[in-house]
Amino acid sequence: MADHADAVFAALADPTRRHLVELLAAEPGATATGLAATLPISRQAVAKHLATLDHAGLVNSHRRGRELRFELEPRPLTDAAAWIAAVGGEWDSSLGRLRQLLDG
Repeated sequence: MADHADAVFAALADPTRRHLVELLAAEPGATATGLAATLPISRQAVAKHLATLDHAGLVNSHRRGRELRFELEPRPLTDAAAWIAAVGGEWDSSLGRLRQLLDG
């Protein structure tokens, strides 16, 4: 689980990959060529970013004719958000106890 979370956060650390996630959320089934047309990088660079997102489980691909189409896989994002919420909850609890100590 930790390795998978590491791959998700590493993939999302790059602003281009985050932008690709946004684009795929808005346009499921996009191709690397189509995505590259909206970005200031080459199709090959987009393909490398998509491979990283695929490795993290954030995108799925399927072949339609000669084209490889990509779709966002939201589950890893949900898992990452749940982890962040859990850690945030722990901090909220710790800060609440500290506040009680300081106030009392």
